[in-house]
Amino acid sequence: MSNNGSINYFAETNSAEVVCERMAGARDARLAEIMRSIISHLHAVVKEVEPTYEEWEKAIGFLTATGQMCDDKRQEWILLSDVLGVSMLVDAINTRRPSGATENTVLGPFHVDGAPIRDMGETISDDGKGEPLYVSGRVVDGDGSPVAGAVIDTWQASFDGFYDNQQPDVQPEHNLRGVFRTGEDGRYSYRAVKPCYYGIPKDGPVGALLDGLGRDNMRPAHLHYIVSAPGYETVTTHIFVKGDPYLEDDAVFGVKQSLIAEFEQHFDPARAAELGVANPFWTVEHDFVLTRQGG
Repeated sequence: MSNNGSINYFAETNSAEVVCERMAGARDARLAEIMRSIISHLHAVVKEVEPTYEEWEKAIGFLTATGQMCDDKRQEWILLSDVLGVSMLVDAINTRRPSGATENTVLGPFHVDGAPIRDMGETISDDGKGEPLYVSGRVVDGDGSPVAGAVIDTWQASFDGFYDNQQPDVQPEHNLRGVFRTGEDGRYSYRAVKPCYYGIPKDGPVGALLDGLGRDNMRPAHLHYIVSAPGYETVTTHIFVKGDPYLEDDAVFGVKQSLIAEFEQHFDPARAAELGVANPFWTVEHDFVLTRQGG
């Protein structure tokens, strides 16, 4: 109804207003607020681009195909959110932290629950394939004090760019995954393999969208982390390899300057033996700075 009590019929000029009026009796105020914004922006986009019937049918087909591509191993909707930068934007809004705290980035679709709990210094490479990498650093608070009992859940792609759950017939289950817990000194260390850049799946509607836009589907080499501790905000983040050719073109916009680290190669048999890795080998050191909850 309009302000004068007459029926407000749908027209091109008042389309969003008429649709939003139908939500006057919404039981969920937050849902109504969100939908008013979505409807207003969506109607504005349609009025701006003025799609043909054929273009709108193609858009509906794209959305249908995106849903049909989803199953317990593949989430095409998350992939779409990632490549449009929406995942990173939602993450940024929900993880505003003080300067100096470790920044969040996307979780990605390949994390799994139940990764093996490993001893500090142990390897996460169960198949031994790839260039040896020794990873170390500290988990500290904003003042630089060590955080004892922090849980570090880490996972990564293989030397040739695949996660274990992408290659169940090639890699052992939970290969290149592990959960570690820091001691009183807050330090962590483990053995892994140097990660490789890789392409996100292109065999679905999101891949077709990227092709149509002339965009690359590559992600730069990185290590994944979820770092948590009682009383602190949980951090979901990456360590990126400095010098990777795809740092400036990450398909999901996950790279942040503070998360790029120097991976150094060493030719030192004695040091390799001390660390329990083959020679030559790589090292990377990176600290995680946690923010206290409510801080």
